[in-house]
Amino acid sequence: VPLSHTITGKWSDGEEIKSDGVSGIFIQVGVPILPGIGMDNYKTKIKANAGNTNIAHDLSTTIYNLYYLLPIPIINLTLGVGVGSTTLECSICAASFDKGTASQWYASLGMPIIPLFDLHLSYRSVNTKIKIKSGSGGGEHDYSGNVMGLGIGFNF
Repeated sequence: VPLSHTITGKWSDGEEIKSDGVSGIFIQVGVPILPGIGMDNYKTKIKANAGNTNIAHDLSTTIYNLYYLLPIPIINLTLGVGVGSTTLECSICAASFDKGTASQWYASLGMPIIPLFDLHLSYRSVNTKIKIKSGSGGGEHDYSGNVMGLGIGFNF
């Protein structure tokens, strides 16, 4: 599950974008030695100022991943990359913004807690930009940032 989403990008006018919480899931499926596949699906609540107006909306992200679990004894170190899409969700977002593209790289470190189960901590570096529709002024917002996650892995 995602724990935090720190947004390092800015709106097209240079305004800072702040996360107000994140929720969703990260899922990975794989077999030993071969690359695995995964999916990240999460929503981030966004608070930003546009001039003197506070604007609250959700950033919905779906990314499909390809990863590899490195063969290291005792710990599970996973490295992966992914591509997907982002959308802004609010009352006027569909009319004002296009669907954005997203890409990421990530690393996950797993430590055994009991036989067959690992506790995982992950770091994702996500790059995403959403274009403003030309009728709404053009330009693009940069929602790039970092997502930290925590989860349980089952190995057999």
